[in-house]
Amino acid sequence: MIDKIVIANRGEIALRVLRACKELGIKTVAVHSDVDRDLKHVLLADETVCIGPAASAQSYLNVPALISAAEITDASAIHPGYGFLSENADFAERVEQSGFIFIGPKSETIRLMGDKVSAIAAMKEAGVPCVPGSDGPLGDDDTTNLRLAKRIGYPIIIKASGGGGGRGMREVHSEAHLLNAIALTRSESKQLFANDMIYMEKFLENPRHIEFQVLADQHGNAVHLGERDCSMQRRHQKVVEEAPAPGITPELRAKMGKICADACIRIGYRGAGTFEFLFQDNEFYFIEMNTRIQVEHTITEQISGIDLVAEQIHIAAGRPLSFSQQDIVLNGHAIECRINAEDSKTFMPSPGLITHYHAPGGAGIRMDSHVYSGYRVPPNYDSMIGKLIAYGQTRESAIARMQTALGEIGIEGINTNVALQKAIMDDTHFQTGGTNIHYLEKKLGL
Repeated sequence: MIDKIVIANRGEIALRVLRACKELGIKTVAVHSDVDRDLKHVLLADETVCIGPAASAQSYLNVPALISAAEITDASAIHPGYGFLSENADFAERVEQSGFIFIGPKSETIRLMGDKVSAIAAMKEAGVPCVPGSDGPLGDDDTTNLRLAKRIGYPIIIKASGGGGGRGMREVHSEAHLLNAIALTRSESKQLFANDMIYMEKFLENPRHIEFQVLADQHGNAVHLGERDCSMQRRHQKVVEEAPAPGITPELRAKMGKICADACIRIGYRGAGTFEFLFQDNEFYFIEMNTRIQVEHTITEQISGIDLVAEQIHIAAGRPLSFSQQDIVLNGHAIECRINAEDSKTFMPSPGLITHYHAPGGAGIRMDSHVYSGYRVPPNYDSMIGKLIAYGQTRESAIARMQTALGEIGIEGINTNVALQKAIMDDTHFQTGGTNIHYLEKKLGL
C-alpha cells in the first residue's frame, strides 16, 4: 500500500501530483528549496521538508536529501514528476534500494531507454520503425564515418547518445562539414552528459513530431491512449501540443498504438511512458522514449477521461490496469499552450513578482498552474509557469475556446509568452493543421 508520497519536484507538476494524491486519500510530503517555500503545493501538502538552497544541484537534484526526506517523514513512495531526476536510473535504483517505491519504471528500463543507442536497438528488436542511421555508436575512423553518412544520405544529424531536450545534436548537410560536426558533438556530449557516445541518423527535413502515450503494469498488460502532435516547437522545445494529431487516421492510430503497447510488454515496461516519433510521408520513425509523465499528459487526459498520474500511482502500488485497450474511447480534441515567464519576442526569462493573476475559465478550459497573485517567480528554474488546456468536441471548437481563454488570462508584473500563443492560435497554417517541426521557427524568423 502507498499511504504517503514524497513529491520530488516543484511548480506545476508538483501541484498536479498533490491533487491526484488528495483524490486517492494519500498523504503528501512536499520537498522544496529555500526559495520555494511559497509554492502552492508546499502550502497545501501534509508535510514539508526543505532540502537545500536554490541551486538545483543542491536541492532537487540532491539524491541523499530526497531519500532523507522520505526517511524522516516515514513515506512509502517517491514521485519524481518530470525533469530533474525523473529519468535518472541511478536515482530510481537508490530509491528502491532504500526501501521506497519509485513511481515510475524500473531502473534498468530507464537506463535502457535513456541511452539513445540502446533504445533504438531495443525498439528495432521490438518491431518499432526507426530512422535510418548508424545502428550503433560512431567510432573514431573518419573514412568509415564518411562512408556511413554517404550510405544514409545527406542531410544527416549527429546526436549524443545520452542527450535530450534538444541538446547534443547537430545537423550536417554536406560531407565537408561532417567530421567537424562529429568532433564538436562528441565533445559537447562528454561535457553535457558525461558520455561521449554519439550516433548518426538521417535528418528528416519536413517531419511532424507525434508521440504515443502508453500505460503498462507489472503483470504484462499494456495499452496506448492515442497520440499527440507536438510539432509546434522552438529550438526543439515544445510550445503547443494537441490530441489527437490532425490527419492521423483511426487505422494508423490503432496500428502504431499497438506497436507501442507491444513494445512495452517486450521490454518489461512499468508505468506511464511516451514513444516519440518523427512523422513524414505517412511513415513513423522512432526517436526516443520518455520514461516518465509528460508535460502534455493533460491533453490525453482530456480526450480519454483517464487520470494518468493516478494510474502511475496505482501501477507503482502493484495493481493491474483496471481497463483494457477495448475500454479506451478517445473523444473530442484538446490543445495545450505552455505559458512561460518570458518575453514573447526575445524569449528572455522574466522572473519577478506576479502582481495580479487571473485564470481563464468557461466550458472546456483547464488551467494547470502553481502561480497566484503575490507569487514571486524565481530565476533559478525553468520558465514555465502554467499550462492552458482547451477542450472541444472538434478541433475548431478547441481552437476557438483557446483563443477566448488566451484573451481572458491575466498575468501582471512579469512578461509572458501569451502574445506568442495568441499569434499561433490565429495562424492560418496552424488552424489548417499538420505543420512540421520547423514551422514555428521559420514563422519567427529564427
